[in-house]
Amino acid sequence: MIEILNRDELARARDAGALVGGILQSLKRRTKAGVNLLDLDRWTKQMIEDAGAQSCYVDYAPSFGRGPFGHYVCTAVNDAVLHGMPHDYVLVDGDLLTLDLAVTLRGMSADAAISFVVGDDAASADRAMIDATERALSAAIAAARPGARIGDLSHAIGTVLGDAGYPINLEFGGHGIGSTMHQDPHVANDGRPGRGYRLRPGLLLALEPWVMADTDRLVIDDDGWTLRSATGCRTAHTEHTIAITDTGAEVLTLPR
Repeated sequence: MIEILNRDELARARDAGALVGGILQSLKRRTKAGVNLLDLDRWTKQMIEDAGAQSCYVDYAPSFGRGPFGHYVCTAVNDAVLHGMPHDYVLVDGDLLTLDLAVTLRGMSADAAISFVVGDDAASADRAMIDATERALSAAIAAARPGARIGDLSHAIGTVLGDAGYPINLEFGGHGIGSTMHQDPHVANDGRPGRGYRLRPGLLLALEPWVMADTDRLVIDDDGWTLRSATGCRTAHTEHTIAITDTGAEVLTLPR
């Protein structure tokens, strides 16, 4: 299903996006050595409920997971990159953490992710990898305009990540979003320009460049959800929900 939002739906999507962006920044400010991943999940639950919103994750049970996710935020540490299930782990300085969050507010959903290093001393390789995903996301947003095609966005992401020297996995990527979290079209993190669905005003997309330092192969944890690099290397993941407008793209998941 591909949804094209009307003016009222887009206004509600903006509110959902601002909530997601605000919660992620609040979690980042509170994240330091000694914080348990379960604390992050508990804080997220409280902020979602305080806003009158609903989690897109807690009851989520797609074919690629093992039963309902059961938590409110994805917490991927170091070699984990996607769908990181919160568990009893205490963060230490130098951990590379990705927080991925999706909520529904007044019937519209938004999805975003941030990666950062716990503490003040981030390794240069970690900084470079996070920066590459952020630059790839910016390139895709710049390419998003009416009449462009999904392949243009995929190509923009893949060019930045490939030029930075990272292998690119095509199993998981961006997606349409709207009244539900995961919709068509799929937005791979590499592709050929001029191919795929043509973008229209009112389309919402969650764009999410992610990489693993030295591999494109994933392995899955015993929890049935957490995806890790096959080699144990570090990972990074950055995501925004955008709306296609008459003139380009509007980023919805920035905090107000």
